[in-house]
Amino acid sequence: MTKRMARKAKRSKTTGERPTVRIGKKGATGSLMNEISKHLDKRKSVKVKILTTALIDEEANGIAQKVAKETKSKIVQLRGHTFILYKPKKN
Repeated sequence: MTKRMARKAKRSKTTGERPTVRIGKKGATGSLMNEISKHLDKRKSVKVKILTTALIDEEANGIAQKVAKETKSKIVQLRGHTFILYKPKKN
């Protein structure tokens, strides 16, 4: 399986789902990062929605990059104010 096919498969699993985590006006706080990490450890992928109140200071891309860096995961897809993170399970 090529990288492109793997990425497409990961996207298709979470595209129809509703966002699991929402980032509000306080932004990406430490407790929110812990919550996202728990979801990633449990389910491998998380769909995150950024509310418009969080976009006053930063752009969606910047917030997504920050969250991915702090949770040590990869951004699979970024569309508008919603992004999907993926982190393989540890053995």
